[in-house]
Amino acid sequence: MNCSFIKARMAATEGKPVSSSAGILADSPDSSVLGEPQTLPPVDHASFLESGEDFEMLDQEEDDDDDDVSDLPPLEDAGNKEKEEKPDETGSSRSRDTQSGDPDRGRERAEEWLEVLGNGMLKMKTLVAGKGEDTRPKKGQDVRVHLRTMLEDGTTVEEEPSLSFTLGDGDVIQALDICVHLMELEEKALIYTDSKYAYASLGCPSLAVPPNASLSLEVQLLEVKPAPDLELLLPREKMELASRKRERGNVYYQRGEFVYAITSYGIALQVAESSSKVDSTLDEDAALLDVKVKCLNNMAAAQMKLEHYEAALKSCTSVLGHQPDNVKALFRKGKVLALQGEYSEAIGFLKKALKLEPSNKTIHAELSKVMKKLLEQRGVEQAMCKKMLGNPSGSSSIGHEQRARASWSFSWKWLFGAAAVAIGGVALSVVIAARN
Repeated sequence: MNCSFIKARMAATEGKPVSSSAGILADSPDSSVLGEPQTLPPVDHASFLESGEDFEMLDQEEDDDDDDVSDLPPLEDAGNKEKEEKPDETGSSRSRDTQSGDPDRGRERAEEWLEVLGNGMLKMKTLVAGKGEDTRPKKGQDVRVHLRTMLEDGTTVEEEPSLSFTLGDGDVIQALDICVHLMELEEKALIYTDSKYAYASLGCPSLAVPPNASLSLEVQLLEVKPAPDLELLLPREKMELASRKRERGNVYYQRGEFVYAITSYGIALQVAESSSKVDSTLDEDAALLDVKVKCLNNMAAAQMKLEHYEAALKSCTSVLGHQPDNVKALFRKGKVLALQGEYSEAIGFLKKALKLEPSNKTIHAELSKVMKKLLEQRGVEQAMCKKMLGNPSGSSSIGHEQRARASWSFSWKWLFGAAAVAIGGVALSVVIAARN
């Protein structure tokens, strides 16, 4: 599913690996193992240090309206208000949670729209009743759905007969993630969503979804199953899963949704760092470590974009703990230290990065900028010291006068001494001549 990603409901925590420079995504791994949906193709930007695992920060700023999810309930609580019974005109009670044994249940539910968030921007109604509320999926489970996406004029822009994703991980757009959480197994529903919970102001060019477009989603929940046990995954499966989560974070990053990018990188780190009951080779361990390092590097870039400098510093330090000569981590750590005003320390890391890649123009430019700021800082400090010691101009003139007086005094002493020696010499000559 192209562009199937979501503003995840999880809040990214600063400085916690489980927790800007735009770039090129790493090569997408084979997603056939766990049925992962495809994501939006990356924007073609120049990549910092010419590598697929990392990228420079985007110039675009975050859309505050799109990123503000403070008004949303947690996914596991979404729609609780709607579970309360609502009396109809006849005085009878209707509820989304009507017991499945009621023969009129499907008819009643098909007649009403469910206001999911209470703001009019996300609604759903049942077209075909499911197997009961006890079959609803829970956050963290894997689900498979039949999805048809339509524009407001009814144009179908996407149809996925068997789309699989992990509920609550941010694999799909937010509207789908929230509403599938409320569906029952085999239920078919129609969802209306404002662009805020779909593709927002950027739209999705690959699906021909224009910016700020509201969508209608026709969804049927086909399957619900537990998420895979990370401890029992084969190393190859674990690496592929972690890589896909990281790549989803890259998509968020390119869209300027840095909070959700950090969340996806955090999920990838959880997978890569999880313990295993399956034996692995040294090569497989090295591959997992490589994924972990890439996640931490990209997480640092997103944290810098959000000005979470302490968190970014910890991410860079973690990378350097595994790979002391990682150029990207050295560069970013130097840049973060410079942003914190630690210019001398920043220069040390930037010089080390430049030594590893002498021809890198980005590092050259950053190092020059930081050195210039260090000189300016020292100039300010010297000026402050002079002010603390008094009037530097008055002190200078007084010192000059004292040195001038000392110089004149020293000259007159030499002159008198020379005259005395000369007179003494003349007198001695006269005395000798008289004796002769």
